[in-house]
Amino acid sequence: MSKLVVGLMSGTSLDGLDASLVKIDGYGTDTEIDIIKSISWPYDGALKQELLDAMDVDKSNVGKLCSLNVKLSYSFAKAVKRVCREAGVNLEDVDLIGSHGQTVYHIPEADGSKVRSTLQIGDSSVIAYETKTMVVSNFRMMDIAAGGEGAPLIPYIDWLLYRDQHKGRILQNIGGIGNCTVMEKDSSLETIYAFDTGPGNMIIDALCRKLFQVGYDAEGAIAKKGTVHQAIAAEWMEHDFFALQPPKSTGREQFGETFTSRVIKNHKDLPYEDLVATATYFTAYSIADAYQKFVFPKTDITDIIISGGGGNNKTLITMLQSLLPSKNVYTAEQIGITADEKEAVGFAVLANETIHQQKTNVPNATGAREPVILGQITLPPYGVNPNFLL
Repeated sequence: MSKLVVGLMSGTSLDGLDASLVKIDGYGTDTEIDIIKSISWPYDGALKQELLDAMDVDKSNVGKLCSLNVKLSYSFAKAVKRVCREAGVNLEDVDLIGSHGQTVYHIPEADGSKVRSTLQIGDSSVIAYETKTMVVSNFRMMDIAAGGEGAPLIPYIDWLLYRDQHKGRILQNIGGIGNCTVMEKDSSLETIYAFDTGPGNMIIDALCRKLFQVGYDAEGAIAKKGTVHQAIAAEWMEHDFFALQPPKSTGREQFGETFTSRVIKNHKDLPYEDLVATATYFTAYSIADAYQKFVFPKTDITDIIISGGGGNNKTLITMLQSLLPSKNVYTAEQIGITADEKEAVGFAVLANETIHQQKTNVPNATGAREPVILGQITLPPYGVNPNFLL
């Protein structure tokens, strides 16, 4: 039975909220999808600043988090209504919503008194009440419970949608953080592996905000004007994260505002365009370096497919291709799904898998002890149609 599902994604880059309305038939390897409509809804300046403050240990507090958890939920609910309206679909015809939420803190490994954990805000009860629709949310925590890092989660979607019988592929997402899914030709779910490669757009975007008062480097235009300082990029590559063996994950805690502020302070003599160009090269180099260390020695790769906001940065893609001259580097849009919508579509699919009790984490990616069912189900306020499959 086909279902109309809305997937919601708000990533670490804080570009805004992505929503995709997807018709889904079947589940598991029989899944067929038809993307009806996708939208990107930028956060206004005040909400974006609240989110940034919530992620900053020096500015956040429990009161801010408590309020923002609910405030953001109303934005998610509005995004559901908006994508339906723009698609000409009645809200009551939507069967299910898959909401990733907004990650505000991520602890991939125990650290002193802190246990391995992750926190995504955007309460599912508010979304369910506002839309009168079942919501699947909080996808990361069951993997954490099973001993994993709770990230990355998109490898299952990559395998479901992009596996190829004849070619080894890397699916590289470049959001705030970069993460890759590696699939040998004719791969099974058990043979794929994935890990975070390091910063994606996070440092680039922060430099653009602080130095140029713009949210991001549109198409890489600022970086294109600058000069790359490879010695500085090499210095940044000495960060402890890059020496870790996969599976591994990272976030704003390592490459967020503190990192960016230090970059500006240490290199205040450089032209601003040079800093953005060097940060862009750093992202490209960290991705290529991760492949050289952890992928190419054991997996034959032909294609590298880019998704996420970084897929729109032409300078970044050009740099990555120059670092990987023997590989085909192209964007997900060239094979049917735009770079911006893939993760929102992915969480629609993951929600559908959850209600069919499919195990969708990938232990080779997250480090979990075993495959488990991800996500928590929030029923709508008045229940569901008895014919709806749970």
